[in-house]
Amino acid sequence: MQKITPFLWFDNNAEEAVAFYTQVFQDPKVGEVNRYGDAGPGPKGSVMVATFTIMGQDFIALNGGPMYKFTEAVSFVINCETQDEVDNYWEKLTADGGQPGRCGWLKDKFGLSWQVVPVVLSKLLGGPDPQGSKRAMEAMMKMDKLDIPTLQKAYDGN
Repeated sequence: MQKITPFLWFDNNAEEAVAFYTQVFQDPKVGEVNRYGDAGPGPKGSVMVATFTIMGQDFIALNGGPMYKFTEAVSFVINCETQDEVDNYWEKLTADGGQPGRCGWLKDKFGLSWQVVPVVLSKLLGGPDPQGSKRAMEAMMKMDKLDIPTLQKAYDGN
């Protein structure tokens, strides 16, 4: 068991969210699902808490009511090796009501913030050529979904 597990508070759609995330990401697993009984406070039979794992990361989802919402103050980073991987996650997570943001950030249809980041980005922004890093940063600041070839060209000065 992980020492730290993200705990995600949903209004009343935790079951839908778990189904969504386990379709988007690799190596999905739905674990224990506990449902509300007669004592509530949620509708009897609806999910109270569900555990799930995606890409080796455990999560807990709660149907806790409308009191709390996700904000950009907390996000999850998806480290991508290729542009195809960036494109895949970007498309899936912005589908059906998700919202693209700047510099690789987005909100999915549940309002949860994600950063879809190519692993090469840290090499471009912190590379040995300070002018190349500056150009890559300037290029990134103009992007929503990050584009590896454009970032690399900016770093290279092309």
